[in-house]
Amino acid sequence: MIIIKSAKEIELMRDAGKIVAETHQMLKESITPGITTKELDEIAEKNIRKYKAEPSFKGYHGYTGSICASINEEVVHGIPSSSTVLRDKDIISIDIGAFYKGYHGDAAKTHAVGNISDEDRRLIDITRQSFYEGIKFAKIGYRLSDISHAVQTYVEKNKFSIVRDFVGHGIGSKMHEDPQIPNYGPAGKGIRLQEGMVLAIEPMVNAGSYHVKILSDGWTAVTIDGKKSAHYEHTIAITKDEPLILTKL
Repeated sequence: MIIIKSAKEIELMRDAGKIVAETHQMLKESITPGITTKELDEIAEKNIRKYKAEPSFKGYHGYTGSICASINEEVVHGIPSSSTVLRDKDIISIDIGAFYKGYHGDAAKTHAVGNISDEDRRLIDITRQSFYEGIKFAKIGYRLSDISHAVQTYVEKNKFSIVRDFVGHGIGSKMHEDPQIPNYGPAGKGIRLQEGMVLAIEPMVNAGSYHVKILSDGWTAVTIDGKKSAHYEHTIAITKDEPLILTKL
């Protein structure tokens, strides 16, 4: 069941989204060769809790981190660790959720660590832009898969691949709500979008094959061929006009 949010609920989700956005900005400024993913996790948790909010991910089905920190070939759900040190030429995808006054905000971004290659920079840029290509269709009257199709078309036009095993999702008082939102597929399928729907749209883009596997920790997803991956996500609300990005400052 898809839960339509009231204007008041969307405003509360905007508050949660601002905490997520601010935390992303703090981590962006902290990402440098030599820092550990555990240190990034601690920075994020401290900032989220400063607002009397809670990290959405911590304890979720036993997940131990406040953020997901996925490096290079890690696609999503990388677990922060004091033994994982960022190095020059790495890329790192950071996924952050905050639960505030009964509602969640959720967003992910991929960052350069030091000096990265032109191809890695392009992977990050294409992933980010694929989100914006998708939300051109996040408007009343379009179907859900119109977003999915736009993301896939843009990514594949640029010679990258779109991950199939993980999808975006509805979000609200629960972190994962209906509907699921694939980042691939034909246009013109699925539900019609309505005002008040709130969606977390999150392309995950691989430099090589779209196939992934889960490591023995039960969480970390990596590319099957060891090539790099990038992730970009925002929580958006469907409005009478343009989609409203809730996880921006």
